[in-house]
Amino acid sequence: MRAILLVGGSLTAFLVVWAVIASHVMGPGADLELLNVSYDPTRELWREINDHFIRQYMERHGVPLVIRQSHGGSSSQARSVMDGLEADVVTLALWPDTDAIRRRGLIADGWEDRLPNRSLPYYSTVVFVVRQGNPKGIRDWKDLVKENITIITPNPKTSGNGKLSFLAAWGAVLHQGGTEEDARRFVTELYRRVPVLDSGARGSTTTFLHKGIGDVQITWENEAHLEVKESRGTVEIVYPSVSFRAEPHVAVVDANVDRRGTRAAAEEYLQFLYTEEAQTIIARHFFRPFAKEVQKRFALQFPDIPMFGITAVARDWDDAHRKFFAEGGEFDRIYAQDR
Repeated sequence: MRAILLVGGSLTAFLVVWAVIASHVMGPGADLELLNVSYDPTRELWREINDHFIRQYMERHGVPLVIRQSHGGSSSQARSVMDGLEADVVTLALWPDTDAIRRRGLIADGWEDRLPNRSLPYYSTVVFVVRQGNPKGIRDWKDLVKENITIITPNPKTSGNGKLSFLAAWGAVLHQGGTEEDARRFVTELYRRVPVLDSGARGSTTTFLHKGIGDVQITWENEAHLEVKESRGTVEIVYPSVSFRAEPHVAVVDANVDRRGTRAAAEEYLQFLYTEEAQTIIARHFFRPFAKEVQKRFALQFPDIPMFGITAVARDWDDAHRKFFAEGGEFDRIYAQDR
């Protein structure tokens, strides 16, 4: 019984070939396997959840279970699944990444309504990580464009963290009474200060924490806490006055589980996320749980900051994609300036 970690959508071809070979060489007594395709900064979360679920599954069913993991930028991961990566479940950063897989015909319509909270076992937000002592005095969004500030954030084209950072910056201007043009000017100035766009959140962590590039990193709340722990005090977290409410939905990939005969195990796996045991694990890894008792126990861990959703910056996620991230959208126009 084990969980295997595989990093990055670039492994798609290998995994597809491996799955085909395994289907021929594994006999009737072989372990049952699930593949969870997730986004960048969830490796540690899923390792612990998988260990707990695998133990329980063996106790209930008497069947050994293996859960493989694949991690990378959320949008890249979604494309890998659409290109043939045989995910049993997807636990991606953004609703549109999961829904893109539905549009390809791999997930059934109405997938959001199959689990509690519209298939949302936890939520999160975007915060800042700064150097020890916050030498540049970064307290809120407006401080990111002060003189001599260098910013690290991933590419919105490939990364859920990248999209959330962009939307949080844009929406913060609107939330504070600014216009669309004010938001455009602010975000344009912000990206002028980004020296490198990594493909995902964990890559940005490497750039900021391990390579020492940048004065501030815009990242997931859980990733920020992990950095503080790993850095042993060389970085710290700053919560802005307002931020984006991140909602990483989960779904069974219907076409794959039906072909592989893994539906029952995959559904049980995702249902486990709503138990008090799993919600406690989720909170320990600094993702915000929904279970009320767990929320109470971890209340001091999660500052109560105002958060806005997608409708604060666009009509819906489809509109946001067209407006901000599609070819020729706001990000392309902004990033092309002075490059």
